[in-house]
Amino acid sequence: MTGDPATRPHVPHLVHVFPSFGHGGVPIRIATVVNHFGGRYRHTILALDGALGARSRVEPGLDVRFLDPRIDKSSPVSSLFRIRRMLRDLAPDLLLTFNWGSVEWALVNSLSPVARHIHLESGFGPEEADGQIARRVRFRRLALRRIDALVVPSFTLVDIARDVWKLDGRIIRHIPNGVDCDLYGGAGDPAAVPGFGRRPGELIVGTVAPLRPEKNLRRLLRVFAKLGISQPVRLLIAGDGTERPALEAEAARLGIADRVVFAGHVEQPEKVYPLMDVFAITSDTEQMPNTLIQAMASSLPVAGVDAGDVRANLSPANRDHVVDRQDEDGLAGFLARVLEDANFRASLAAANRKHVVRTYSAEKMFSAYGALFDELLDKAVP
Repeated sequence: MTGDPATRPHVPHLVHVFPSFGHGGVPIRIATVVNHFGGRYRHTILALDGALGARSRVEPGLDVRFLDPRIDKSSPVSSLFRIRRMLRDLAPDLLLTFNWGSVEWALVNSLSPVARHIHLESGFGPEEADGQIARRVRFRRLALRRIDALVVPSFTLVDIARDVWKLDGRIIRHIPNGVDCDLYGGAGDPAAVPGFGRRPGELIVGTVAPLRPEKNLRRLLRVFAKLGISQPVRLLIAGDGTERPALEAEAARLGIADRVVFAGHVEQPEKVYPLMDVFAITSDTEQMPNTLIQAMASSLPVAGVDAGDVRANLSPANRDHVVDRQDEDGLAGFLARVLEDANFRASLAAANRKHVVRTYSAEKMFSAYGALFDELLDKAVP
C-alpha cells in the first residue's frame, strides 16, 4: 500500500494465542476464518509449543505473521511478566486465546487489559473426558472473569461455562463450527491416500483424526475387529500423531493389520471422505468435531459414540443410532447393519448431507465471527 501512512485506513490487528498450531481441528478452522476475511484484518499467530503445521492452511499473500513466543513455564511469575511484555509489544486490537493451554495469556490480559479479548474453548484432553479438574475450574473462573466474550461451538460447553465455570451468560457466544458444503460435496481421489485403492466389492469404514489418546482409536480398532459381515471391509484411518505406533501394534494384536490402512496426515481431507462408505467417531471427549460435519457434508452415514455434541450435531435420522461410549458391541452391531444395508446407508447419508447444509454452513460461521470481531473492535479497551 502506498501513500501517506497517516491517511491509510487502519487494518485491525488480531493476535491469536494457540497452545499449538499443528494439524488439528481448531487451527484448521481458524485458518479458514483468516482466509475468508482476507485483508479485512491482519493477524499474528502464536504457537506456544512452536508447532506450526497448520500454517499450510493459511492462504499465501495474507498479512499473517507466525511466532514462537518461547515462554518458559518453569518460572510462572516471570512467564507472566514475559507475556505482558509481548502483549504490549504486539499491540493487538483484539486478542484471541484458545483452550486451556493459553489460559495464562487470558489471565494477564484480564489483570491489566491490553486489548479487547475473546477466549475460545473447543474441547478437552483425555484428563477431562469425564469431568472438570477442580484447580482448572478455579483458574478459569479467575482468568476468564473479565473477558469480553467466550466462544464455544457446543451446547455442552455452554452449560459448562455457565454452570461450572460460573461465567456471566451474557458473554457466552455459541458459534457452531461451519463447513464448506461445496468443497466437501465433491468427488474423492484415491491419490489423496498414497497406495490406497478400493478393491472390487469391498466397503470402507473410515475416520479422520489426529492420533491422540482422547480420540480413542483403539476403541475403533476393537469395534472393527468384532465385525462379522460377509462383504470384504477395510478400515481407513487418516491422520497422524503420537499414538500411531501403539495403534499399529493394537491392529496387529487384534489380527486385523492387513485390513487397516494408516494413511497418515492428509492435506486435502475433502478428497478422502468420498473414499469411505461409513464415517466412524469413537472419541472419549469431543464437543463439535469438525471431522463430523465434514463427513456429513460428504454424504456419509456416521457410526459414533455419545461424546459432547456428537449426537446433537447429527441429523435426526442418524442421531438415534449413537451409542454409549462403553457400548462397543452396540457400535459394532450398528456398523454391521449400515454396511450390509445399502438402502439404509444411503438414507442416512442423504439425511446428514441435508442437515449439515441447512444448519452448519461455513457462511453462517463466518458471519457470526465477523459480527463478533467488529462488535468488539468498535469498543475502547476498558
